[in-house]
Amino acid sequence: MMVTATVALVAWALTAIGGFVMLGRWVARGGLRQQHGGTSRLPAGAVFSHLALAAVGLVLWVVYVLADVEALGWIALALLVPVAALGLAMLARWRQVRRAPRTVATGAGGTSPGAAAHEGEAPAERYLPVAVVVGHGLLAVVTVVLVLLALLGVGAA
Repeated sequence: MMVTATVALVAWALTAIGGFVMLGRWVARGGLRQQHGGTSRLPAGAVFSHLALAAVGLVLWVVYVLADVEALGWIALALLVPVAALGLAMLARWRQVRRAPRTVATGAGGTSPGAAAHEGEAPAERYLPVAVVVGHGLLAVVTVVLVLLALLGVGAA
């Protein structure tokens, strides 16, 4: 077994933990409910596609590490491409929400498109911890690099 592949697995698992923390926070703050009112800037389809593709890739990587089926490793790496694209798109939207003023226009005549469904409600993603978002992104980059290095044979034991 390759050391790099195992380290990549650990990095991928830690990345997933950060993702689940953010998902839980987003759902708890009303991210799913906000889809109907246009408050959330993170489309549920993007959130759950990112999660599903990353989870399938992680499972394939675990099988690759355990059974050394090289094709599964390359498929797992290929899945990381759309995972990364969705992640970057959501990061851009999250940054817009973080930079926006904290007040939400409400009341008759003052409600703008995309204003909260419930008066004064901020988008759920505003409450994602910055440290978790940054850590998740950095671990994701490390994971991709380690997966590639493992598949190229770097760090073979």
